Amino acid sequence: MPTITINGQECEFEPGQTIVQIANARGIDIPQYCYHDGLSIVASCRICLGEVWAPNPRNDNKLEPWPKLIPTCQQTASEGMVVYTDSPKAIANQKAVMEYLLINHPLDCPVCDQAGECDLQDFSYEYGRGVSRFEEAKVKQPKKDLGPHVYLYSDRCIMCSRCVRFTREVSGTAELMVEGRGNTEQIDVFPGVALDNELSANVIDLCPVGALLDKDFLFTQRVWFLKSTPSIDGTTAGGDNILIEHNEGKIYRIKPRTNLDVNKWWISDEIRYGWKFVHSDDRLRSPVRVKGGTRVECDFARSYNEFAEHVRSAPDKPLLLMVSPMLTCEDAYQLAKMARTADPKAVLAVGPIPREGEDKTFPGDYTIYAEKAPNARGVRRVLEGLANGSGVLESDEALKKIGAGEFGTLVLTGNYPSEWATDEFVAAVEKASKAGAKSMLIDTLPSALSAKVDLLLPGATWAEKAGCFENAKGMLQGFEQAIPVVELAKSEAQIAIDLMHELETGDAVGARMFNAAETRREMAEAAGGLERFLTDVSLPTTAPKQEADMEVVEL
Repeated sequence: MPTITINGQECEFEPGQTIVQIANARGIDIPQYCYHDGLSIVASCRICLGEVWAPNPRNDNKLEPWPKLIPTCQQTASEGMVVYTDSPKAIANQKAVMEYLLINHPLDCPVCDQAGECDLQDFSYEYGRGVSRFEEAKVKQPKKDLGPHVYLYSDRCIMCSRCVRFTREVSGTAELMVEGRGNTEQIDVFPGVALDNELSANVIDLCPVGALLDKDFLFTQRVWFLKSTPSIDGTTAGGDNILIEHNEGKIYRIKPRTNLDVNKWWISDEIRYGWKFVHSDDRLRSPVRVKGGTRVECDFARSYNEFAEHVRSAPDKPLLLMVSPMLTCEDAYQLAKMARTADPKAVLAVGPIPREGEDKTFPGDYTIYAEKAPNARGVRRVLEGLANGSGVLESDEALKKIGAGEFGTLVLTGNYPSEWATDEFVAAVEKASKAGAKSMLIDTLPSALSAKVDLLLPGATWAEKAGCFENAKGMLQGFEQAIPVVELAKSEAQIAIDLMHELETGDAVGARMFNAAETRREMAEAAGGLERFLTDVSLPTTAPKQEADMEVVEL
């Protein structure tokens, strides 16, 4: 392979790669503002300029310097090239560029949401002069409301044009433009056209400074207090890789995590803001049972005992387990094991799969899926592996059998971010109850079904547990727990393990704690072709962001 030397480090490269791409891949620091792997190259910020020496074929391939500094983001590499971005000439340019960018930049760092993750701050420290020579009055630009999610603080903008290129090349909506010239140049929307597409908030992540800010996150938390947990989107079928950023058990924002095989560098706005139900005031927090015709709160031990007593005295009808496509593969496995422990002839079914519209693919090759469930394929795969050839019912077919009174026990799961139980579903469960069936629902939010079941147990959202999802392309992706489960609730897998222990020993106390990795190993050893849950699950490689080490200074 051809090689290039960057700041003294020899690097192999693929033909066609630019100098910055090679440096980024090898961890060599070259400052850059306007460059982004997912956007076209404009070479406008000029801070990445480097000194280039290249072999001259007319002079026995002797290394000769190019007469000017070259934008390393735009210049493709060639065999034998030597590049310096740490030479006196390149350093002088970096200082000049930083001084120019800071001329009109306001001193907003103490109140700016970008403080702590701002490239302008970092590069000012690493490559700037440290002292300003500017004495004139700064040019003030207005603050703008661009759309439902984004504010633009124009006086902080460094005109890298990433946001403009994104709306033209990735979303294809082209709401943003560059208006004006010189020190009056600014980003703006076209008259009467708000920044209101399904990917609009990605421009916030793209902005290297504090110019484009998230209305939802504005002034809510300092970024250095946040911990980042690599995760997978728990609301749609795309399997988008995300970072859940949280502090003291509360989620503050969700950001995209790069995965070129899935979501590239982007996420949709529905994913970015679709986590609010995790902290809903309506979250179910305690088991509820029916006592004397009245619904009363109880503890898990009492609810487990009541379920076990019913199973032991149930009529000669099979148990039905309906597993929601919002649950993890591990949840589905433990629930199916529990159902087969309670009734070896238990019937397994996949819960309702919500859909909205049609799949939509953008010019940047990002797809928003109409299927609004993260794991319908994974749940079905797990249930089929444990069905022993008896097949797995779809929700519509299961609903008809429920209404026909074919089951003596109903174990239902929800975990949807919004109302999911249709009138038809509720009517079928009511009809089954009148025929003597006992129903148990594990859910996270109240629904029309919550008040109709005999036992209601509070479950956990995907952010509160570990597991894996299978997305619309059949990829299995694992994720870790980001925040603790809301008080008095448990994950569906833990509830299943507790119930199995209750059924086997008559006492849920002493049941083992759920562990996602151990469950996947158990799944791989089980019959039914579940081996891929150990071999094919891709786990996050992005290390969680930790709190900065504090330097102790003796006074």
